Amino acid sequence: MPSFDTVLEPDLVELRNAVDQANKEIGTRFDFKGSSAKVELLDKSATERELTLFGDSDFQLDQVRDVVLARMAKRSLDVRFLDLSAKPVKLGGDKLKLPVKVKTGIDSENAKKIQGAIKASKLKVQASIQGDVVRVSGAKRDDLQAAMAVLRKEMTELPLTYKNFRD
Repeated sequence: MPSFDTVLEPDLVELRNAVDQANKEIGTRFDFKGSSAKVELLDKSATERELTLFGDSDFQLDQVRDVVLARMAKRSLDVRFLDLSAKPVKLGGDKLKLPVKVKTGIDSENAKKIQGAIKASKLKVQASIQGDVVRVSGAKRDDLQAAMAVLRKEMTELPLTYKNFRD
């Protein structure tokens, strides 16, 4: 039976390259001279990653964030992988840090939304939640491609990718 997996996982090589390029740009820009502005990519576990942005003021932190987002866009990385809802944390003196989670894996709430969108589409496919992946299977390849189109249209807040397309 044909199937595919719906996943939420960024290209880690491109993410690391974007962080490196952002740090290089921060190091050469005149407005960042003598400041503690930088970006770090932390691998907490195999599925949990976090960007940490450092700056001397709110304005500088916003500039660092803009540099990172621009570098990600240039490297064709979707900025929806970043959870920018966190608030800046004061370190000491006038230094700030902003933790930004990198989204990987589909959580159960979004998996249920994906499953509901596929059921609501009335296509002859089934969606099953398997950990942080949603597997969609059906009898015809055309139905699976239609299910991908439905997910692209309905799930605009998630940068979903599709893997393991099997006949």
